[in-house]
Amino acid sequence: MSGFRIPGDEDDAVLAVLSLLAEEAPSSRLDTLLHRVRRSAPDPAELARVERAVQLAREVHAALDRRRQREAGFAALVDTARDLTFPYDLDTLLSVITRRVRLLLHFDMTYVALRGDDEDMVIHTSEGATTALNTGLRVESGSGLGHQALITGAPLWTADYLDDDSIKHTESLDRVVEAEGLHALMAVPLRCGDSAVGVLYGADRKVRHYTPDEIGLICSLADLAAVAIEKTGLLQQTQEQVAELELDGFRARSSLARLEQLAEAYGRIMSLLVAGADLTTVAKAAGDALDGTLQMRDPAGRVLAAGGEIPDLDEEAVARAVLATHARRGPVQADDHTWVAPVTAGTEDLGVVVLRPVAQLVGQDSSLLQTTAQAFAVHLLMQRSAAAAEGPVRDDLLDELLAVSSSAHPPHQTAQRARRLDVDLDQPHVLVVARPEGGEQGRAVVWASSYAYRMSGLKTVQGGCIVLLLPGTDASAAARAVVGELTPLLGHPVSVGAAGPDWGAASVARMHREALRCLDALTALDGVGCAASAQDLGFLGLLLSDDYDVDDFIDLAIGPVLAYDAERLTDLTRTLEAYFASGGSPTNAAEALHVHPNTVSRRLERITELLGTDWQKPGQALEVHLALRLLRTRAALRERGGSRAADEGR
Repeated sequence: MSGFRIPGDEDDAVLAVLSLLAEEAPSSRLDTLLHRVRRSAPDPAELARVERAVQLAREVHAALDRRRQREAGFAALVDTARDLTFPYDLDTLLSVITRRVRLLLHFDMTYVALRGDDEDMVIHTSEGATTALNTGLRVESGSGLGHQALITGAPLWTADYLDDDSIKHTESLDRVVEAEGLHALMAVPLRCGDSAVGVLYGADRKVRHYTPDEIGLICSLADLAAVAIEKTGLLQQTQEQVAELELDGFRARSSLARLEQLAEAYGRIMSLLVAGADLTTVAKAAGDALDGTLQMRDPAGRVLAAGGEIPDLDEEAVARAVLATHARRGPVQADDHTWVAPVTAGTEDLGVVVLRPVAQLVGQDSSLLQTTAQAFAVHLLMQRSAAAAEGPVRDDLLDELLAVSSSAHPPHQTAQRARRLDVDLDQPHVLVVARPEGGEQGRAVVWASSYAYRMSGLKTVQGGCIVLLLPGTDASAAARAVVGELTPLLGHPVSVGAAGPDWGAASVARMHREALRCLDALTALDGVGCAASAQDLGFLGLLLSDDYDVDDFIDLAIGPVLAYDAERLTDLTRTLEAYFASGGSPTNAAEALHVHPNTVSRRLERITELLGTDWQKPGQALEVHLALRLLRTRAALRERGGSRAADEGR
């Protein structure tokens, strides 16, 4: 110290120590003073007094430093408490806590682990880390300092973690400690009341012995952090509950608005029904209400009314859904984009409604779909009532058309009567004769009246059989549709014969006779409960038909082979004849045709491609053979007729 002189006695030296202490001089100046006193060779007793004074001054210095550190810590603690009162989310709050603890206590690294659903803890946030191994690390129950701190409820620390055998080590924790180069480690439980939410960790990359003041300060910080974490959790829970309540309110308002829309839509649909609107108009209105395209189908799957086309409709999925919807008696999803609802009246199946909505049905939409289906059921029942009222008129007209003596009225009057019943006899029609095999006939007759009315056809009952004249060109399909609807309704088999198509009033009696012959043939062939037309009966149909359409039979049996020969000038037809003539022997057929057997084999393979793999089975083989005989006979007759005409010309 510049200009400093050592006093002459011990009191002067002690006063100098006190003077330096009052000036808050650094310890180095005390060391300089003591060194000079020792050089002046004072009395040993005096030197001891001066040394004691210097030691006491150093202790006062240390106490003052500790006091300043505590004051700084308390000030920082107050600042931290103020920071923790801000409305942070949990991740941000944990980041603030770890950063504050690291700065206040001069740790190299701090991190927080929170308790999970089980007994393990998960490290959520770290500060000062040099690797990414710690965040998200699961601390197994019972391992490390953290779990011991939770058990004891007090802070625990170690000067060198990896060398401390009193700690239960795990490979995952030791790997992180080693990767971060940590030695000293402290764990303080984050307690709020009687429960602990996690552990606050502080760590150093050197061996360090923590002081009581440092331990007390981090415990105070941990208590503040625990309260803040608890408060943040409650705040987040409250915010989530508020958000859920707001969402529930929005859903309730949306549901109420949707219910009002659905009630309005249902009222509009019922108004259309009461006003006598047709099914297509009702289907369009219902589709608009459900924001999609809607179809009404009968039990056979035919579309009775539609609000538009449904593209890419999976009919197999719809067929499966039809069974499920009648079993559940409510709407079901056919696929991700299509819904099906049953149209029923009591236990009677009247059909289904198929809906393709723009968006998924939610809330009460499925209820409106089912209500719409029931509205269709009401409409169909109203049609049935109208059909019952018109039934005698329709029966009389069809009875008149079936009479062998034809109509007692001129043809134009018959046509006018038919048009008044929405039947156009100038369009193609098919005739179906259905015979219920047991049970009461009343339900079948009621159904037939409704069905004929629905299909714009005519119905009557003759000889215990229901006779239907229906618009269409496919007698087989019409017969199957009648069986498909009537059999489930009656609960016992129904045999159906059909004929057609044909045009005009004069053709009805002929189709009736042919349909009856088909029905008799089914009975003779033990086909009770089946449906068939002359076309379905193969060569038997040729015999049963009034017009003996040989060309049509030949075309159905071997038409593809004839067309192939005509286009490519091949001999498949001759090969077939030779094959049948040789008793089904390709070798004998090859000899008759004067070709190699392999050639016959290749031709037979081509015939199989054209006629299908079943053409050699007995039933189809008989029809193919008969068609070949008819073809050959017709050609011979035409050739003989041409020769006779030539002779007469000469």
